[in-house]
Formats: sequence, structure tokens, C-alpha cells
Amino acid sequence: MTTDEDTERHPFLNSLGERVRTLRARRGLTRKAVAQAAEVSERHLANLESGTGNASILILLQVAQALQCSIFELLGDVTTSSPEWLLIRELLSHRNEAELRKVRLHISDLFGTQDSPQSRNNRIALVGLRGAGKTTLGQRLADDLGFPFIELSREIEKFAGCSISEIHNLYGTQAYRRYERRALEEAIQIYPEVVIATPGGLVSDSATFNELLAHCFTVWLQAKPEDHLGRVAAQGDMRPMAGSPEALEDLKRILEGRSAFYAKADLAFDTSALSLEESFMALRAQVRGALKLSA
Repeated sequence: MTTDEDTERHPFLNSLGERVRTLRARRGLTRKAVAQAAEVSERHLANLESGTGNASILILLQVAQALQCSIFELLGDVTTSSPEWLLIRELLSHRNEAELRKVRLHISDLFGTQDSPQSRNNRIALVGLRGAGKTTLGQRLADDLGFPFIELSREIEKFAGCSISEIHNLYGTQAYRRYERRALEEAIQIYPEVVIATPGGLVSDSATFNELLAHCFTVWLQAKPEDHLGRVAAQGDMRPMAGSPEALEDLKRILEGRSAFYAKADLAFDTSALSLEESFMALRAQVRGALKLSA
């Protein structure tokens, strides 16, 4: 049922609010965290997300900075910087996801950013939300393949000299993303064969995610939101949902915001409704089959 309030909302404000919600969920940030980073009231941000806010350009700029994106991305147009961008945008505007993926891979080949298939297949990266089993299954998969195993979060902490939470609290999210990119680049350079468990929010940074896709065979470890939350709680770690009375809904929004990016992985594997041993054996079979490795 359409209310009077809905009919009064401008379509642009509605779409703007949806983009803000999506960007916030993709980065795994609460509304409170974004409001604090943007130095605006939480109520103002809530109005902006609901399509009722009459945001000034300066408020939009502050929100864009808090979400680590350009204001053009927030407004829905990132391709206005040159005639070439406009021409490329026109060529790509009606392409489906499969065609756009082909274009991305061709561009990677054109500029030499894509590893050879063999080199890429020797680095296996596990992506997905916390609680999917990236560390547990990743270590077992590495042992089975005879590869080293690294947890990228631990490598980030080595670079920073402090914990992940301290990086965020002391230096901010943008600094964390820089450490994340640096840790991934070094892992790719050092390890010709490796299994990498990546942080759940790595897909939030397009440049870092491009680096991962170009140099690693990627596997999206999926699970039901309830399983993600239950496993995290069982580990005694409720980040980033600590203090939220609606933890499950928050997690669902994060998963919704990131799923389209996780889906770019070479392989998707669902760990719900399976025991650890069943998950490992099925994952092992799928990875070896995809990479054409003998059992």
C-alpha cells in the first residue's frame, strides 16, 4: 500500500538512499559508524537512507568520504570524467554480467594484470563472511594440497604492528584497506603456491578485489546467515555485530550487499547442513576437479 509519504519522496532521493544502504552493507558498517565517520547525526543518515532526506552537497560529500567512495558513485555516475569514459559506458551499458566479465578479463589481459592460468590456479583464495569456514577448511585444504596456508588478517596485523580492531580505532577504515591491499600484494609475490583465507570485507575495495581475482583461483564459501552468526558466536566473537539487537538482520544486509561481488569467485561452495568432515571432502573434490588435480 502506498502512503502519502511514499508519493512525496523524489525518485532520486529514493535511489540515493538505496545506494547509501547498499554501500554501507557491502562495507559491513553500521549506520552509527557511518554517521560518526561522516560527522552527521544518525537520524540524518537514516532519513537519507529512507529517501526522505533533503541532503545538501556537502552532506553527501561527507557521507561519500565515510563510505570510501567518490560522490559520483554515490550519485550513481562514475563515468563522466572524459569522452572516452562516456563512449566506453555506452558500449557496455546494455551488456549482461557474463559479457561484462569477459570484457574485464580481456582488459586484464590487455594491460598484463592477469596471471597465467597455471600461476593463478596455484593460489587458492577463500572469500566469504566470517563463520563460513575459511580458516578451518582453508588450513585443511592447504595441508591436502601441500601448499602453505595464510590468514590474510594475521598478515595485516603484522604490517600494522597491532590488531585489526586497533587499526580501525587508531587509524580508520581507509588505513585498514591500505594494509589489506599491501598484505595481499606481498602474499601474491612471495607464494607461488598458497591457500589464502581472506577477510570478509575484502570485496568492498574494488582495487584489492581485482588484484585477488587476477592472481588467485577464488572460492566463495557460503552458508546460511543463521549458520554464519551461530559459528561466530560459538567462537566467542560477535564482530562486527557486537552490541546490535538485530544482529541477524545486520548480517543479512551485509551479505546482500556483498553477494554480487562474492559471486565473481571461480567456485561457490555451501557449507551449511554439512559437518566439518563432509564440508572438507566435498570442497576438496570440487577444488581438485576444477583445477584438474588428481585425487
